[in-house]
Amino acid sequence: MTSVSTSLDAGRHAIRDAAIADLGGLRARHPAAFATSVGKRVLTIGILVAAVLLALGAMVWLDFSLVRIWNGLHRLGQFAVLMIPPMPEGRFEAFSIALGETLAIAFLGTLTAAILAFPVAFLAAKNVIPNIFVHFGMRRTFDVFRSVDTLIWALMWINVVGLGPFAGVLAIACADFGAFGKLFSEAIEATDNKAVEGIAASGGGKAHQVRFGLVPQVFPVIASQVLYFFESNTRSATIIGIVGAGGVGSYLTELIRVLELKQVAFLILMILVTVAIIDFVSSKLRMAVIGKSKMV
Repeated sequence: MTSVSTSLDAGRHAIRDAAIADLGGLRARHPAAFATSVGKRVLTIGILVAAVLLALGAMVWLDFSLVRIWNGLHRLGQFAVLMIPPMPEGRFEAFSIALGETLAIAFLGTLTAAILAFPVAFLAAKNVIPNIFVHFGMRRTFDVFRSVDTLIWALMWINVVGLGPFAGVLAIACADFGAFGKLFSEAIEATDNKAVEGIAASGGGKAHQVRFGLVPQVFPVIASQVLYFFESNTRSATIIGIVGAGGVGSYLTELIRVLELKQVAFLILMILVTVAIIDFVSSKLRMAVIGKSKMV
């Protein structure tokens, strides 16, 4: 296998060297392949100039200043010194409970969103529901849910059900419902139709085609996406806790306000370690779900 790969690489290098040596001849024989239209060049340059001007305009509008950053570096250094060493100062048990609450919010919110989005996603898939009004309406419904950030959902649900982790679960569930619906429906549309045709040819109904033709194909993809979102939502659950949706975020808000920076550093370290563990475990599970027994 190695010798074959080496031979192929040597052949590619030889072809490339021959083409470079005869570049002038290639231009003469195939002028259309080397020609670039003036319109394309003008369009490319115009896009680059517009992007630069847009960036400069945004910097001016938002009062971006490197001088202010430079002058504030000493203040950043002071904060860093005050955060060393990270210490729980007798609140390790309370921090652990709050971190567990954050994980519970992320897990239950992600699971709820996935369970609700999975059956609805079939209505948004064109290869399952060919009626344009149905799948178009479902796609726009998903857009509405995912266009509102998790933090905004948290603020809304806090006013509906009150402060606490329940509002956090509902916020993550609402935001992820739209994202899962879009991703699940796209995964369903990307499936191979041969399995569905085979089930239909053998007398299977629409439900059988979905259950035995589509679901086995999309399940590994869906499971991988759910695991990834759980990892991401662990960080989101921390953020929404700052506005009163439960979890470790409430402690972060309180400690930053009173400048207990050693405890803040300890909490951040706990979050980093937790996210790293979740990332490692979820990566293993994703590889197992999609059929690989070993991590590369």
